[in-house]
Amino acid sequence: MNETTPIDPEKIEPVKSIGVPMPLVDGPEKVSGKANYTADFLEHGALVGRILRSPVAHAEILSIDTSAAETLPGVEAVATGADFVGQFGVLPIARTEWPIARDRVRYRGEPIAAVAAIDVETAQKALDLIEFEYVELPAYFTAEDAIAEGVTPLHEKRPNNVERHVDYDLGEVDKGFEEAELVCEGTYDCAEVCQVQTEPHAAMAAYDGERDRLTVHASTQVPYYVHLMLEQTLGMPKSRIRVIKPHIGGGFGSRTECLHVELIASALARKCNGTVRIILSREETFVTHRGRPEQNTTLKMGMSKDGRITAVDTTTTQRGGAYAGYGTVTILYSGSMVFALYDIQNARYNGYRVLTNTPPCGAFRGHGTVNVRFAFESLMDEMATKLGLDPFEVRRKNLLKAPTFTANDLMVNSYGLPECLDIVEKASGWKDRKGKLAPFRGLGIACSHYVSGASKPVNWTGEPHATVNIKLDFDGSLTILTGAPEIGQGSSTILTQCVAEVLGLDVTRIRILTSDSLVTPKDNGAYSSRVTYMVGNAAIDAATNLKAILVEAAARKMDVQPEDVECLGEVYRAGSQDQGLTFEEVVVAALEGTGTITARGNFDTIPESWGGDKYRGAAIGGSMAFSYAAQVVEIEIDPDTADIRVEKVWVAHDCGKALNPLAVEGQIEGSVWMGMGQAMTEETRYHKGLGITGNMLDYRVPTIIESPPIETHIVESIDPHGPFGAKEAGEASLAGFLPALTNAIADALDIRVSELPITPDRLMEIMEEKKKAARKNADQKVSA
Repeated sequence: MNETTPIDPEKIEPVKSIGVPMPLVDGPEKVSGKANYTADFLEHGALVGRILRSPVAHAEILSIDTSAAETLPGVEAVATGADFVGQFGVLPIARTEWPIARDRVRYRGEPIAAVAAIDVETAQKALDLIEFEYVELPAYFTAEDAIAEGVTPLHEKRPNNVERHVDYDLGEVDKGFEEAELVCEGTYDCAEVCQVQTEPHAAMAAYDGERDRLTVHASTQVPYYVHLMLEQTLGMPKSRIRVIKPHIGGGFGSRTECLHVELIASALARKCNGTVRIILSREETFVTHRGRPEQNTTLKMGMSKDGRITAVDTTTTQRGGAYAGYGTVTILYSGSMVFALYDIQNARYNGYRVLTNTPPCGAFRGHGTVNVRFAFESLMDEMATKLGLDPFEVRRKNLLKAPTFTANDLMVNSYGLPECLDIVEKASGWKDRKGKLAPFRGLGIACSHYVSGASKPVNWTGEPHATVNIKLDFDGSLTILTGAPEIGQGSSTILTQCVAEVLGLDVTRIRILTSDSLVTPKDNGAYSSRVTYMVGNAAIDAATNLKAILVEAAARKMDVQPEDVECLGEVYRAGSQDQGLTFEEVVVAALEGTGTITARGNFDTIPESWGGDKYRGAAIGGSMAFSYAAQVVEIEIDPDTADIRVEKVWVAHDCGKALNPLAVEGQIEGSVWMGMGQAMTEETRYHKGLGITGNMLDYRVPTIIESPPIETHIVESIDPHGPFGAKEAGEASLAGFLPALTNAIADALDIRVSELPITPDRLMEIMEEKKKAARKNADQKVSA
């Protein structure tokens, strides 16, 4: 506000920010090219780091001779597994991975040594000089092979190569099947997929030997985890480590755990007392992986005559790769999230996470839920058809009524799925068009959901789930300090809007600084859609606390009681006829005798949301809120080539409250688009453990050519615990696309697809098998 412009108290109102569509606050830097990503930092004298990777999938290491590389001119440091004092991993109970392999390699591409040199050529030459001697061991590239009789275990503590088995039996499952009108069973296969984020993995580490301090820039979603694992693997005190997350070119789960690139760069930097940059190639990023696992799911479902689900029995097996990673959580989510979408009282689950000699899998958008949801919605649709019921009505028959607790103690306080169904049914013209489209065209429906942050943190410390500080100084500007990583999902914008809304100020008065452990408070990271819900609540708490300080200062200045002060954003007054104080005047009054003010806000989940203890690991699926989505997909299939063209997608997403509708729409569209990639084209493949799709030609990500019109609808159920009623907006819409697509294929061709991705060659094979079966039946009728 211009200081020379007189303020008319009758016209002053607090500025509204929540519910207002606005561009992301970091948008100008990104679209102008001014944003600095990890690979953009070019410190003077920085060395080039390169990693030597195992040429075999499973072997005992006999020796690694680095002597020739160490004496090569221009080489400043060489690191091996001996340079680390501890292993790393997401969960304290599953830290089994060395940053550089020691004793044994377990997948092709696992780091076995690393160098830091003055340039790329010297670094590569040094890698070529390193001698690696080993004895090859039996390797297992499928889950089935890895758990066969007489296998060689990848890890001594997992003799049967099962990283984790999770099971539960809730309600009366067998009785539920007995009471069902129809019982069906199906087996569904989903290929392993990779996030293929725009920015390859990168890290820059600088070590100050005089002060024994390490500063690391990393392309990560979890700076706090990186900090912990640097301490764990290097043996350095946390207080001497600084972790900074610059701009990041996408994550989608691939960076929700510390990766070896950050740890290796740091070890090299400490060894040469300098700065080392490691920028992975696209192929190396594929090898580092941490994508969604290959998964086989067998699902049995019972259904009453009117479409009520009477029982569900799920058995699923994930090919997890060589190390635990997020595996324990992934297999838990696959089981716990069978619930909380529909009213299910009888359910049995057996989930197996299997270790194999392939790159480790991890978390991927819709973590743990997508592949099982594909199976569930596919079988549900098939059973509706067999019972002669409309798929929409079957889903309506199984809706929850909030607030409620599910059979596995998940807390559901807001539930917008009924409205989501109504919207996409009407928008797609389902009632008028279903079953009446031209040949080789079809419509499919599916629903999906996701958590708004896990109610128990992975690393329990007793600290709040989220902490936000707001700094107010003499210039009247506010700076939000948060460790929550902005990874392109718009979290910095949301936190800015939350603070602006509480204080009634325009967002332009507010700046935000994120993810620098030197100045920002610790945050657990960007995963499980926790930031908007948890950090948003903390930001509101911090802004509310700051507002109380400002109101108190205004009251002192105007000689009134704080409860008499009205905050109008840029003006604080005590009565409608009072000219009041400008925001700047209130700031001056608040700083008197104290100087710079820092207001802190916290957020913690409530115990009721922890998920109970009906089976071991149940609590990891707990959340204070679930988002919901429904979508209809329309397709056309070329009968000659089996090419599938998605004509249009209608999707409705219950996000509680759309804090920024523009950003919410973008998140929904991105989720649908990513689901389309997994459903139709994406698949990581290996030949004897060697990745053969480690590039963006062989790994087919959809382009704008394949991208259909996506009609988004926002449903606001207003969650009682969410920030201004908000829930997650970026994950729930992904899983629904997969079964909606295959249900549309069933509508178009009367063919049920159970293997993804459904590429034209796979669909053509199924179509040909159907034709052969039809001819065989016709011949048998003639002969009879």
